[in-house]
Amino acid sequence: MAVFRSGLLVLTTPLASLAPRLSPILTSAARLVNHTLYVHLQPGMSLEGPAQPQSGPVQATFEVLDFITHLYAGADIHRHLDVRILLTNIRTKSTFLLPLPTSVQNLAHPPEVVLTDFQTLDGSQYNPVKEQLVRYATSCYSCCPRLASVLLYPDYGIGEVPVEPLDVPLPSTIRPASPVARSPKQPVRGYYRGAVGGTFDHLHNAHKVLLSIACILAQEQLVVGVADKDLLKSKLLPELLQPYAERVEHLSEFLVDIKPSLTFDIIPLLDPYGPAGSDPSLEFLVVSEETYRGGMAVNRFRLENNLEELALYQIQLLKDVKHTENEEDKVSSSSFRQRMLGNLLRPPYERPELPTCLYVIGLTGISGSGKSSIAQRLKGLGAFVIDSDHLGHRAYAPGGPAYQPVVEAFGTDILHKDGIINRKVLGSRVFGNKKQLKILTDIMWPIIAKLAREEMDRAVTEGKRVCVIDAAVLLEAGWQNLVHEVWTVVIPETEAVRRIVERDGLSEAAAHSRLQSQMSGQQLVEQSHVVLSTLWEPRITQRQVEKAWALLQKRIPKTHQALD
Repeated sequence: MAVFRSGLLVLTTPLASLAPRLSPILTSAARLVNHTLYVHLQPGMSLEGPAQPQSGPVQATFEVLDFITHLYAGADIHRHLDVRILLTNIRTKSTFLLPLPTSVQNLAHPPEVVLTDFQTLDGSQYNPVKEQLVRYATSCYSCCPRLASVLLYPDYGIGEVPVEPLDVPLPSTIRPASPVARSPKQPVRGYYRGAVGGTFDHLHNAHKVLLSIACILAQEQLVVGVADKDLLKSKLLPELLQPYAERVEHLSEFLVDIKPSLTFDIIPLLDPYGPAGSDPSLEFLVVSEETYRGGMAVNRFRLENNLEELALYQIQLLKDVKHTENEEDKVSSSSFRQRMLGNLLRPPYERPELPTCLYVIGLTGISGSGKSSIAQRLKGLGAFVIDSDHLGHRAYAPGGPAYQPVVEAFGTDILHKDGIINRKVLGSRVFGNKKQLKILTDIMWPIIAKLAREEMDRAVTEGKRVCVIDAAVLLEAGWQNLVHEVWTVVIPETEAVRRIVERDGLSEAAAHSRLQSQMSGQQLVEQSHVVLSTLWEPRITQRQVEKAWALLQKRIPKTHQALD
């Protein structure tokens, strides 16, 4: 079966009848499309007859809004699919009678295959319905020159057309501000300008519902606030958040795809109110169940500043049927970032100068991150672990390669009575003094790197194929040239402070000071290939490490597996 990178799914069955069938239709589409699946709603359209079918307007009712939500919710089990429901022909009450665009709409990923749920029993090789489907798709959207077409209904079985279910309303998913009861067929009001806000990290189907409803409600302009700076500090695993510019880029592409007739004003959201709290021309705000109280607060703020309240549209959260025990039960970016832990984020380094039968991981993280416990877990899975702190102790010891140079540089007053270097005294000498610290690191870092290379040779002798260098200063010291991959362990700074205070008996101020003297977790992650976290229970950490280890085994070049 051919697999296409992108496709266009044209749904022709009435929405209430279509809802129970979405799962098999999406599953069929997921077998054929491996990237972007555009969905075009045209209920009641016929693909039979000699005349080319024309795109017609679909009135925006609460049933349509509910259907869009259910479609995105159902699509979430097919996570490889980037589903985008096109809204060009969906019109709110005030704009329903306006003519549809006559020009072909350009899509970010021109479809290579067009699919439909149109009911037909004609299974012959020549199928006029398929030809009509291609004509219809190319009259509406930019598609690949050799567009293939597929009818999905035959997947149910030869000669079997599904029986039409009763016209049962979809479960309600959209709650307008007005408490007045609504019916599924009730038209949705259109507004000139409205707003929606969020983090929009790794754009997922719950985001798409929020944005789609906002795009349907807006007639001229949609203001989209994208959380940044202080609003990101409380996020789980903020180190794995996409940069603001990247989030805006993906968001803009999606919005222009689904409703190019709108003007989009995408701005950084730096406080909880944003433009929704101050812009007098805004008329509505789309929020989720989680942020509904925030929407109410925005309206109170507007009233205090003599502005009219916004019409609030509250969207139900999408349930995540695949969430694990430490993930949220809703579709969320937090869960997505957790699933990134242990994955390879960028290509490994080529290191032809390292032993050909040894694959080297550099393990780093801020103080208190749990880096050493991760190293021990990797050791338990078969890795040879080199502890850079132990190498430092060896280098400092009398007769060690760093002993004499350090004493000459800092004087004999750093020594205990027995001649051993007092590392606390030496540390106090260099802490906060960049010049003195550089003198020390210029001595120590090359020596520790040389000792690490000697330990790698020992790992080869012992028949190990994976070596882990456990080093807090891996990147500062430039030791990434000793490794194929950098693995970083991250935790929130507040948790790191708590652990340092508990482990080392320091004050909170001293713990903060220690962390400020190091590279931040964000800076480390920006240069890392794999990210791990010890934020959860030990069993969660163990599963995370086992996942990272298993993925590592799959990508290690065969040359490094020769000793197995």
